Amino acid sequence: MTELGELSRSQLVLRLVVLVGPVVAVLAGGPAGHWPPWWVIAVVVGLAGGFAAFPESPVGATAMLAVLVWWAAGLDDGLHPAVLVAAAALLVSHVAAVLASYGPGEMPVDPALVRLWVVRGALLLAPVPLVWGLALLLRGEPEEPGVWVVGVAAGLVVTVAAGVALTSEPRREEQ
Repeated sequence: MTELGELSRSQLVLRLVVLVGPVVAVLAGGPAGHWPPWWVIAVVVGLAGGFAAFPESPVGATAMLAVLVWWAAGLDDGLHPAVLVAAAALLVSHVAAVLASYGPGEMPVDPALVRLWVVRGALLLAPVPLVWGLALLLRGEPEEPGVWVVGVAAGLVVTVAAGVALTSEPRREEQ
């Protein structure tokens, strides 16, 4: 494990973002009317610290899962605008962890790699307000049979299409 003093400046910044993301996400429940007790904050801070120290470990998934459980268990209506802050905080933390895990802590992170992952994160975050707005519009409407199957199928099609589009390279003419 790399000591804190041995980390490059870019690694320090990324790991700080990894640490802060889940904490901001759990605290975003406060404006929605559900402030977490001290012990929930302590658990999330501890897990986020482990996530920052070991960005490639499963501790990150546990930290994010703890935040999601808090949001799901604590709010009757998950459509408060603060949920957008929580989603953005978790996504930014995840992208920072991906970047931090690319190389040893002493090595600065390549700016081109940062740009690539920032664009990917922004593309993933872009539909969040649209989906939130759609959920607001549909609040209180009776659930149609099969709506979850259609939603999962649409998500699968979009995921496969994005995967194909982002991984296929244009063919170069052989000389």
